[in-house]
Amino acid sequence: MHTVHHHAPARHRAQLTASDISVMRGATPVLNHVDLTLTPTSRLAIVGENGRGKSTLLHVLDGTLVPDSGAVQRIGTIGVADQEMDASDQRTVGEAVADAIAEPLAALKNLDTASHALADGTEAAAVQYSTALEHAEALDAWDAERRVLIALEALDAETDMAKPLGHLSVGQRYRVRLACLLGADDDFLLLDEPTNHLDRSGLEFLTSQLSSRDGGAAVVTHDRALLSDFATTILDLDPTRDDRPRVYGGGYAGYKDGRLAERERWEQEYERQQAERAQLQDRLSAAQNRLISGWRPEKGTNKHGRATRAGGLVQNVHRRQEALESHAMTVPEPPHVFRFPALRARQGATLLSVENVSVVGRLRGPVSLTLSHRSRLVITGPNGSGKSTLLGVASGELTPDTGGVRKPERTRLGFLRQESELPADRRANEVYSEHLDSLVSNGIVPPSEAVGMGQLGLLKPRELGKRVGELSMGQQRRLDLALVLAMRPHVLLLDEPTNHLSIALVDELTEALGATQAAVVLSSHDRQILRDVADWPTIDLGDMDRR
Repeated sequence: MHTVHHHAPARHRAQLTASDISVMRGATPVLNHVDLTLTPTSRLAIVGENGRGKSTLLHVLDGTLVPDSGAVQRIGTIGVADQEMDASDQRTVGEAVADAIAEPLAALKNLDTASHALADGTEAAAVQYSTALEHAEALDAWDAERRVLIALEALDAETDMAKPLGHLSVGQRYRVRLACLLGADDDFLLLDEPTNHLDRSGLEFLTSQLSSRDGGAAVVTHDRALLSDFATTILDLDPTRDDRPRVYGGGYAGYKDGRLAERERWEQEYERQQAERAQLQDRLSAAQNRLISGWRPEKGTNKHGRATRAGGLVQNVHRRQEALESHAMTVPEPPHVFRFPALRARQGATLLSVENVSVVGRLRGPVSLTLSHRSRLVITGPNGSGKSTLLGVASGELTPDTGGVRKPERTRLGFLRQESELPADRRANEVYSEHLDSLVSNGIVPPSEAVGMGQLGLLKPRELGKRVGELSMGQQRRLDLALVLAMRPHVLLLDEPTNHLSIALVDELTEALGATQAAVVLSSHDRQILRDVADWPTIDLGDMDRR
């Protein structure tokens, strides 16, 4: 946590402008020609896959990183919360609060001094008091400490001012820092994944504060609910056809519509250039064929005629070759789109039955559920209520202490666990192909239903060649999802399926889950996916604890 004081708070005059920002990491571009303007009314979300430069952009905006090209102009104060925290901070909670509102506290002290000086009755004292009062009012200094205390309570953060930060958990330290930033009331807030470590009430408080604050805010987030509730403008740093970022207005809905339209234009332009190149290649091949074997002089044709004709064919080949070489492929290949395979389940049959199960110390019961063709079910409840345990029991991986599970032999069940268990030393394509080969050779999946990794569009070819340990968390999660879908399951059990996945992929997955013929059971803390499946039947395990 830090506050960048470029000037005193500017309030309605505050502005943060980034012009043509580019940042390189070695030979790799991280940011490419970013233009951005923040005002006191800005509600900006910054999105993109891991490694696309979201955190880097925040560091450029706050001045802690100088870009390789471009410039940033800052008017006003900036409060910043990085995604990572310094674990060596030796301050107490009270000292952190005092540092966060140091300027308002100093303004009140200066005002107090100036008020005492008024007794001198001099014009200079009156001017000093007027200036001190104006500064304190601009900072809303009288309310600063109360704002932080309210935020500490609302975020369920530590309120013992004597408690050392080093004695707090990572989540508690994060919430203290966030409360200090919200209370400090800078002209601009730059927050990197601020929803980490917050419960539902904390998320609601954060959203309300960001939406209603008098200053601007730029937030890096994967939280689609925060995007939907807070952002009016979205900066997308994901790849584009000209490798420049895109800015979408209209909030989250505008972003989704704009991104879809942008992709369609990208695909159309790429296909057009591919078709043009193929046409040029065909023309060159035809010219070469005519030169090599397509022309045979008739009997009696003189040598001069043959030479003239041959020269013309050679020139035609050269022209075709030059046309092909000069044809620039300016549009790169679009990223793969997630293609959810068709999952077919028998109609009228019970695919999975869980009857009166419980697990001592992990899942209070009895819990029962029955799944058939196109069944939908959401498992909810607070942490520790047994959501993952119930899915483990339903999958057959855990044996319940009471009750039982019945699954017909021919039912194929896919279980996406919350945590990955992939072998770090194996290459991604080897892991997938061996898994698929096993499913086919053991008669679980018919050869006609086998789906290759490339068909799913979840990993790029160069990512498939990497060892699992070299993949990002998001890429590993994509591989986990691919392994589950390879089974072409009749029943899908999904434990926090949105973890580490990009916003675009989660949107595509959510749409596919609603349309598939397979039975789907979902457990998630993702607020947006819970909104998206609000019409699904629900089992609330929290009710078990209240009985």
